[in-house]
Amino acid sequence: MAEKLWRVGTTYIPVTNVEESAVWYVSKLGAELNYQDQDKAIINLADQSLFLVKASAGQSANFTDSYGNVRFSLTFEVDGLSALEKLHYDLNQKGIKVGEIENRGHAGRNFVFDDPDGNRFDVWSELSPSFKEKYFTDQR
Repeated sequence: MAEKLWRVGTTYIPVTNVEESAVWYVSKLGAELNYQDQDKAIINLADQSLFLVKASAGQSANFTDSYGNVRFSLTFEVDGLSALEKLHYDLNQKGIKVGEIENRGHAGRNFVFDDPDGNRFDVWSELSPSFKEKYFTDQR
């Protein structure tokens, strides 16, 4: 195969109310709204396009692992532990359901948070080295 996949361009998130969800992502997470109709909203968040797609109640992007734990399908990265701690505090202050900061036995720390529809997201304190090299060189 001569071609390869280069990046994830779009992630689809099921929501019950497109308008309310779009407002939540913009006001609580700082997303940028690019388009909205009755069936979907397209937002930019963390250098990625997210489609908030109208779905039936009870749908989410989560899954249950083999141990019965509800898991997230998307991890956001921040630049270091202090950034993780500040974001954790800020999201908590905005009334977002956030989990405790965890040590999962690998580099960095993590926490999870949920959107109003129960879609669970992870946040990790370590930026990927290639991303850091590309976007943070000579900017500090």
